[in-house]
Amino acid sequence: MEALQMAFDILCLGEAMVEFNQTGGADSDQYLRGYGGDTSNCAIAAARQDAVVAYCTLVGQDPFGDLLLDLWRQERVDISTIGRRSDAPTAVYFVTHGEKGHTFTYFRKDSAASRMTPADLPGDALENTKLLHVSGITLAVSASLRDTAMAAITRMRKAGRKVSFDTNLRLKLWPLETAREAIHAALRLSDIALPSLEDATALSGLSDPLAILDFYRGMGIPLVVLKCGAEGVLVANAEGRWRLTGHRVPTVDATGAGDCFDGAFLAELARGMSPLDAVTYANAAAALTTIGYGAVAPIPRRAAVEAFFTSVGRIAPQPV
Repeated sequence: MEALQMAFDILCLGEAMVEFNQTGGADSDQYLRGYGGDTSNCAIAAARQDAVVAYCTLVGQDPFGDLLLDLWRQERVDISTIGRRSDAPTAVYFVTHGEKGHTFTYFRKDSAASRMTPADLPGDALENTKLLHVSGITLAVSASLRDTAMAAITRMRKAGRKVSFDTNLRLKLWPLETAREAIHAALRLSDIALPSLEDATALSGLSDPLAILDFYRGMGIPLVVLKCGAEGVLVANAEGRWRLTGHRVPTVDATGAGDCFDGAFLAELARGMSPLDAVTYANAAAALTTIGYGAVAPIPRRAAVEAFFTSVGRIAPQPV
């Protein structure tokens, strides 16, 4: 992407959390520890595809913050852009299971990440990064984190760098109208839009996937990648529109599949791959992450994705 040597291929900004997932049924008092946070998942997915990745957030001066820092170190995600606060905790959440399925209970109000301000943005790391990735959840966590994300986007644009945005709409965090205004404002400043079909339908008011592509391209976004779950992906840029069908795999848990797609896709772009080649790769990586449990553990590494292609072949995007 750049003739100039960059410090990072990708810098992801947002909030990460420690997860406690109930095991053994609804009456169990046993919980399995894990990790969550959409942009953190994206950073780990990109790092597993050998991209040079950093994560930008705040965590508490507590054991949960220590766990997250250890996770990123193990995953080769640079932590030099992460700060710590002694007056605010690291966010955690619990997943419980019952007759109506699983329930998420979050403890993130007034977390360290929610208190980020533009002053917490790292020195010149943004200007020395090829691409910044943020999400709708980043904007929804708090007004100050939203301001921070928008300031980061502005700095990237001034530096001539790229911005990627995943809508990740969570209506438990904010009302639809508020979300629509903030998310669309960020998308208008982005180079790459990575919405899911469900999110885009709610945000645009449109139901036809091709109309949704045209809607977001009409905002001036150069590259729109519409994630349609098991049905695959739609892509639009100035050269046309394409459809890529999904891979049929024995899915057991789709948690974090969209985040894995984002990370794998952006890692391929950072390597200089074309958007269609990057989508083909990310489509396979996202499918593979659904055959294991959790958001982080099943994210495949490059060798696994390449072995998958050797086994089943590559599905080529087709014009629509």
